[in-house]
Amino acid sequence: MIASPPSSSEIQKRNFRYVQIDAIGVSISNIAAPFLPVFLTRLGASNLQVGLLTSMPGMTGLVLAILTGRFLQTRKNVVPWYSLARLLVIACYALTGIVTLILPNQYAVIATLGIWALATLPQTALAVAFSVVMNAVAGPEGRYALLSRRWFIFGLTSVIGTFFITRVIDLIAFPRNYEIMFMGLSLGGLLSYYFSRKIQIPNQTPPALAASSSAAHSVRSYLTLLRGAPAFVSFASKRFVYISAIALSQPILPLFFVREVKATDAQIGAINMAMTLVMLAGYILWPRLSRRFGGRFVLLATTLGMASYPLLTALTLDVRLIIFYAGIAGLFQGGLDLVFFDELMKTVPPEYSATFVSLAQSMQYLSAILAPLIGTWLADGIGLGGALLVSAGLRLLGFVLFLIPDKR
Repeated sequence: MIASPPSSSEIQKRNFRYVQIDAIGVSISNIAAPFLPVFLTRLGASNLQVGLLTSMPGMTGLVLAILTGRFLQTRKNVVPWYSLARLLVIACYALTGIVTLILPNQYAVIATLGIWALATLPQTALAVAFSVVMNAVAGPEGRYALLSRRWFIFGLTSVIGTFFITRVIDLIAFPRNYEIMFMGLSLGGLLSYYFSRKIQIPNQTPPALAASSSAAHSVRSYLTLLRGAPAFVSFASKRFVYISAIALSQPILPLFFVREVKATDAQIGAINMAMTLVMLAGYILWPRLSRRFGGRFVLLATTLGMASYPLLTALTLDVRLIIFYAGIAGLFQGGLDLVFFDELMKTVPPEYSATFVSLAQSMQYLSAILAPLIGTWLADGIGLGGALLVSAGLRLLGFVLFLIPDKR
């Protein structure tokens, strides 16, 4: 899966390899990501604190994404910024392990939230730079090929790593098991940093951006750009609804697994591993279906299919069934990842890629702020299962919106 398309130039082939090796490093570190909210829950974190872990990147991103996009838009090359931002984010896993090793549990929750609050700064730059770099490496016709292979490697590494982590984590007493895991897996960030720095994309001549004399003038400038890109506005708005539905369920699922299902760490790892493992098949399947039936078919099939996961999960406390449902969701999630990126970049003017990506990210961050907090608020009122049903309903609404063709 690392091999590049045969028609690529030598630089493109090297870039292709570097992107895939970067994915290995990132996925090694991100094995720890699903365990972070579980870790806080077992330390005694409240629903609100777990929700904050999910929503904090959105708080910073909403404020800084457009400014970050404007900054990156003026850079001739964003690769160094992408590499550095990735390294800083992954380093926060190591800091989490170190801080919780030193502090008592009652302070470890606050310290961990503080670390990941700081992580939101490089996360904001990374979110914008990733799309710009991947699009530059892939080109208009290569996005499915590049990202399906990158995310296949990402998923395969995650499955293998999660398999071993879930076998080891129950052998060591809590919280030492989590501390060791966070510090060990963060080493993948060094691999990511080394190879992502080697990516070579052409230097860009930054477009002239009008100097902003006031906030109102900046808003008018962005509105002018948006009026010239109706396809972007249409797709990004519908995407906002759907990603809000997904974000609403993110803090609810680990809480549901721990408090309602009474799942062990190994069982939670099996749920995540089932989703990731089947997602690998999705990364092979959906590019082929896209070539045969088009991107719109993939968009509609995946948005409809992903609505089933919170719906079915909310209706059972059987871990075996939840693992099966997670596998179904993984199949559709693989296609959703690919089609959302591809369809969004189709609507972005190339000369303003960082600016438009930052605008899309701002909308995503807005949902990341509000939806998890709404989800935990709903969980307090109607229960964790009820909140999952709300997420399923919003996903179905997003599917209906995607049935309406975008303006071109």
